[in-house]
Amino acid sequence: MNQCRLKNTMLLRIPFRAHVPLKWLRSNNSALQLTLTQRQLKTDSTCKAPKSPAKSKEADSMLNGSNAIYIEGLYRKWKANPKSVDPSWDAYFSGKPRSMSTKGSDKRKHRRPPIAPSPARVQSRSELPARNISTTNPTTSAAGAAAPPAMDWKYIDDHLTVQAIIRAYQTRGHLAADLDPLGIVQPHGTTSVDGSKRNATESVLRQHYSYVFNDLNATFKLPSSTLIGGSEQFLPLKEILDRLERIYCGSIGVEYMQITSLNKTNWIRERFEKPDAIDFSPKEKTLILERLTRSTGFENFLAKKFTSEKRFGLEGCDIMIPILKEIIDRSTSLGVESVMIGMAHRGRLNVLANICRKPIADILGQFHGLKAADSGSGDVKYHLGLYMERLNRLTNKNVRITVVANPSHLEYVNPVVLGKARAEMYQRGDVTGSKVLPIIIHGDASFCGQGVVYESLHLSDLPNYTTHGTIHVVTNNQVGFTTDPRFSRSSRYCTDVARVVNAPIFHVNSDDPEACIHCARVSTDYRAKFHKDVVIDIVGYRRNGHNEADEPMFTQPLMYQRIRKLKPCMTLYSEKLIKEGVITVADYKAMIAKYDKICEDAWEESKKLSTYKYSSWIDSPWTAFFQGRDRLKMCPTGVSLDTLKKIGEIYSSPPPKEHKFQVHKGILRILALRRKLVESKLADWSLGEAFAFGTLVKDGVHVRLSGQDVERGTFSHRHHVLHHQSRDKVRYNSIEHLYPDQADYNVSNSSLSECAVLGFEHGYSMANPNSVVIWEGQFGDFCNTAQCIIDTFIASGETKWVRQSGIVMLLPHSLEGMGPEHSSGRIERFLQLSDDDPDVFPDTCDSDFVARQLMEINWIVTNLSTPANLFHALRRQVAMGFRKPLINFSPKSLLRHPLARSSFRDFNECSEFKRIIPDAKTANKPDCVTKLVFCTGKVYYDLFKEREDHEQDETVALVRIEQVCPFPYDLIMKELELYKSAELLWVQEEHKNQGCWSYVQPRFDTALIKRENETRCISYVGRLPNSAPATGNKVQFKTEYKAFITDVFGEMTEANKQRLERIVKAQQAKAKAATKAGNEALDAAKKRSEHSLKEKAKAPKAAPKKDAAPPKGADGKSPQEPKKK
Repeated sequence: MNQCRLKNTMLLRIPFRAHVPLKWLRSNNSALQLTLTQRQLKTDSTCKAPKSPAKSKEADSMLNGSNAIYIEGLYRKWKANPKSVDPSWDAYFSGKPRSMSTKGSDKRKHRRPPIAPSPARVQSRSELPARNISTTNPTTSAAGAAAPPAMDWKYIDDHLTVQAIIRAYQTRGHLAADLDPLGIVQPHGTTSVDGSKRNATESVLRQHYSYVFNDLNATFKLPSSTLIGGSEQFLPLKEILDRLERIYCGSIGVEYMQITSLNKTNWIRERFEKPDAIDFSPKEKTLILERLTRSTGFENFLAKKFTSEKRFGLEGCDIMIPILKEIIDRSTSLGVESVMIGMAHRGRLNVLANICRKPIADILGQFHGLKAADSGSGDVKYHLGLYMERLNRLTNKNVRITVVANPSHLEYVNPVVLGKARAEMYQRGDVTGSKVLPIIIHGDASFCGQGVVYESLHLSDLPNYTTHGTIHVVTNNQVGFTTDPRFSRSSRYCTDVARVVNAPIFHVNSDDPEACIHCARVSTDYRAKFHKDVVIDIVGYRRNGHNEADEPMFTQPLMYQRIRKLKPCMTLYSEKLIKEGVITVADYKAMIAKYDKICEDAWEESKKLSTYKYSSWIDSPWTAFFQGRDRLKMCPTGVSLDTLKKIGEIYSSPPPKEHKFQVHKGILRILALRRKLVESKLADWSLGEAFAFGTLVKDGVHVRLSGQDVERGTFSHRHHVLHHQSRDKVRYNSIEHLYPDQADYNVSNSSLSECAVLGFEHGYSMANPNSVVIWEGQFGDFCNTAQCIIDTFIASGETKWVRQSGIVMLLPHSLEGMGPEHSSGRIERFLQLSDDDPDVFPDTCDSDFVARQLMEINWIVTNLSTPANLFHALRRQVAMGFRKPLINFSPKSLLRHPLARSSFRDFNECSEFKRIIPDAKTANKPDCVTKLVFCTGKVYYDLFKEREDHEQDETVALVRIEQVCPFPYDLIMKELELYKSAELLWVQEEHKNQGCWSYVQPRFDTALIKRENETRCISYVGRLPNSAPATGNKVQFKTEYKAFITDVFGEMTEANKQRLERIVKAQQAKAKAATKAGNEALDAAKKRSEHSLKEKAKAPKAAPKKDAAPPKGADGKSPQEPKKK
């Protein structure tokens, strides 16, 4: 029946003689079926309703969101200018008499007579004002007009209006929902003709607003687009409006009609519109109150014991704890085994106590100011993370709950949580997100105000970044610190940012616990079914100021006057349950007393604590990794020559023929050059990196490379992912096909985001120490927009939260004359964040000095100049007995520099990472050296070339410092000892206030002071200080370059210039000779070809052999054989 009714609605919705897009109608509606027949209007039992309305194809009709928007757009256009639309639409909107064209009706052989309205139907509508239905169209002559069929057009229009009202509630009902427990943002309802007050105003119902003041006793058939009737198909208008009010304008504002999937919207509609959708048993209501009592009781206990201590309590949004517990309980029953929680400081202690079940005595110990028993600097109590495994009593299943530590930068933990959840999904083989659930708790002001929220949401559906749905819970205090919402956002809701990913948003009044728990259930089930993000917006308030010592009356006096008078949610809900007879007053008091005793016992226990460990608050413990491991043991990083050959051959070859893969011609040339390098046993930057990745996955180490354009590489040097040139979505990655039992290698282009993607990769690296996770910036200075992740998570995460990470950052860095941006990776910032003491000379005699120095630093900073060193540096990340972030400033022009290549012997079993690379040319004659130049990175190759041009190979020694931090004191001391009388210079291409100079100068001084009878000091050579990283003027760039080169080698002599001229002329002559020889070879080949053609033309044609195919004629066909006589 619903199906037939919906078809009729489609046909009746279209004005006669309107130009309607064909896609609005089904293919079986021939000739638009604009003529109404008796069969089309029947709604008896012959029209059977579909078994599942959600799956009905016919449900996608004229009444869907897109068509409704189209018609509303026409209406607005008509309202401004009636002549701007088709006359048929003008007649429809204005209510003018309409006529039906009979054109084309003769094609139908059989036509039933029009159906007349039933007497009962006419009688039920007699009290309503009747519309004048004329049989003629005033725009048409009387002779040419055809009379429309006699039927109850008013009845049809009324049904369409009711359907539009239902759609209005579904689409905009949340605008009139009663969400604010303070009553500040109160819906302005109106009193209807029956005396009842309804919240839906003209902003919700729009042009149909006046209709709700008509006859409310009229009965209407419910469309299939709503489920408010349950098993009933007909309801009076009053009951329809009352039910819609309760569903869409009550304590829940359901914002879901922006979702383009009909299946999802029908599913949500079913969970809210069905009668008794929100139904709790007495046992469930009691459980809600018990959890609410724990949430409120914990905050009250802390407020009583620590009146002026900062704790960022949850008062006003106490219901958040029962919501989280409901989500975890329900998710566990659906198969979730691990829950990741990311949140800011508000309510964190309550979550640790009542969600994770961290012993309350340990939490109270944080207030006592105990001394730490392990190393690190620690963090304030409301930033700490936690990792707990416990039994869920309701489901009787074990669940792992992780609360990720977070700095004060609120939302920046979001991508970290997502990355950690994604990594755990990978480890568990969870490809659908059914075992791992990320939950992120937001504040209202930060959710709409911080860009990392938008960046993180956009990762939700990316193939290599999705977590298959995240549940977002917003604790909406309706104020950000001291800023009102009208000054902190331009959107109506703080959650509007989630609309960009079509996430359903459930706004709920925090003082209605049952509505809140229902939203939690729906959100959990939605995520489990559709694996998409969902948002719960808990509209509450903040009973205290921004913190407990803050006075909110300074800035929000009227709001806090209301808050002071408002009862807590726990009190309001207990009164409700007592009134319903679910519990007694004695039961309620017993709940409070029980939890108070738990807190008091924990208070007494906390007094016995004298110390605590930072490690007891770790959110990513690697217990199995550290057990029985010698942290100072360094495993070798070299590999065999056979392994290099195999990886090199596969990496330099196109896809196998069985793949039928069409490769770009340019890629084939690149592969051919790689093969030549492999045959020559040389490796450029791309090959050295491939050797590192290939040997790691061979050893069972998972490798993940992420960032913008990393599949090809910013400078087109990598090309790990090849694309089929004639088929879409066909890719090939040779490193994924090296060994049958290798680990996974994932390389993925990311969204154009640095902050969220770097945070994601950092979280990914926290989950498993046996993986190498790499983020590469498109250019080095792209890390500027991810500085918060670098400062508060990567640089200081271990010292604050005892949390290790082995993430690798590759930042292209060098001054190439291309302007201020994209030149510098800001190496000085990373060195400034390093925590080694420049004034303390370490014990270099320790046999474990290298490993100990790495273990005690907060991260490793390198500026590598050879592919072999890159290879060893990446493999060393998992060869150490601990994990440290590696910040490498990778090259740009060196990617193809002929000198920036490494022999295969630099990768073999006897090789290792070189912290510095001495000068092999001058090492044999150190007494001849007058200048000892220390440098790092690309500038070495500039100095190497200039040294040759100035003919100072024996007097100037060039030493490369590959590992800048931690500073290689032991190797530097050897170089100082070798060149005892040489002048010491530090040369860098960066400006003096940038680069490595500010870091290396005090450490060189410390090393020189350590030497006996040392009178030398190191001098700076490079560009002058500047606020910009580089100049954008090429002339100035060359002038600056020449200046610091002259400071090192002096002015070029006439003999040097003449020698260079001879070299240039010789190179030009050689090039000309090669060109001439090539041209001569081409001419000779051309002459040979012409001569061969002439000889073939002169030679007599030989008779074809018996077995050979007959020669073809000029037309390409074989000539026919002559007939035998």
